Amino acid sequence: HVQLVESGGGSVQAGGSLRLSCAASGFTDSFSSRCMGWFRQAPGKEREGVAVINGVGITTYADSVKGRFTIAKDNAKNTLYLTMNSLKPEDTAMYVCAAGSWYYGCRYNYWGQGTQVTVS
Repeated sequence: HVQLVESGGGSVQAGGSLRLSCAASGFTDSFSSRCMGWFRQAPGKEREGVAVINGVGITTYADSVKGRFTIAKDNAKNTLYLTMNSLKPEDTAMYVCAAGSWYYGCRYNYWGQGTQVTVS
């Protein structure tokens, strides 16, 4: 079965950086063809889409993270990354990765458990 396992979260001071990883396993079709994204949810807030990358490497970002976050996919390692720079306290949240298939947008059907990011 498909598993997505996030890692790399932690506590960091404002202005610092973190790189999140999402290791994928169990796909019966090509990992490279999958679209994948990062979401985050802070306590008391709705889940927010942070970034998405499609099967040909085109990326889209939420306005709140443009210019600071970079999403990337290593198809050889079946791993998704989120590099986060210039972190702000408002970036504090549980970050979750998701995978899906593209049909007029990424239709997510697999989700990880999340990794906590705390910015102080």
